[in-house]
This record gives sequence, C-alpha cells and structure tokens, in this order.
Amino acid sequence: MTQLSNSEEQLMEHLWKLEKAFMKDLLEAYPEPKPATTTVATLLKRMIDKKFVAYNEFGNSREYYPLVKKTAYFSKHVNGLISNFFNNSASQFASFFTTETNLSTSELEELKKIIDSQIQKKKK
Repeated sequence: MTQLSNSEEQLMEHLWKLEKAFMKDLLEAYPEPKPATTTVATLLKRMIDKKFVAYNEFGNSREYYPLVKKTAYFSKHVNGLISNFFNNSASQFASFFTTETNLSTSELEELKKIIDSQIQKKKK
C-alpha cells in the first residue's frame, strides 16, 4: 500500500468521515481558508491513481468514495513504524509510547484495560 502525502491524508480523512462525497461536499468539509477546487481535484486524481479513491459518475458530477478503510491504512503504517523504528518490537514501541507521550494515569489505565481485554481474547 502506497503512502499518502499530508494533503492527501487530510482529504482522505474527510472522505472517510463522509463515506461518499461530491466535490462540493469535500470543499465544505475543509476549514477556512478552503483549498482551491483545482487543488482538491489534483489530490483526488493522485489518490485515484494510487487506488485509494474511486468514483461514480452522475452526469457531469463525480461522487467519490474511499477504496481503503481507515483502519487498514493506519494499521499498515503503525506496523511499518514499529518495524522501522523499534526493531519490529511492539514492546519497545509500547514502552516508548507510554513513557514519551505524557499520558495521564487514566489514559494509561484505559490502555491497560484494552491490553488485558486482548490478552483474554487470545487465551480463548
């Protein structure tokens, strides 16, 4: 899976949230100052070429939709991050994440619950 640029990721976030969208819907999703229509059209063309987005035509209009699920995209990149920066060690990543990100006690406890829940599921 190819990586998206920051601009493409931002547009993809809008498309994931909207699920299907025409150009006007995508432009409305951006905060001010909104990008030019031509900029969004160029980003969409690149994302279609990368097989992240497809569209259905309705007359002169195109309704765009994502071909890649958000969880699949970010899962691939988190796994790449773990592989490239943490010697393929999830525990090294977890250690770094929990010590270097200033998580609150309640956030750490929530992470512990998530981990404990996954451990229980794996034991079944």
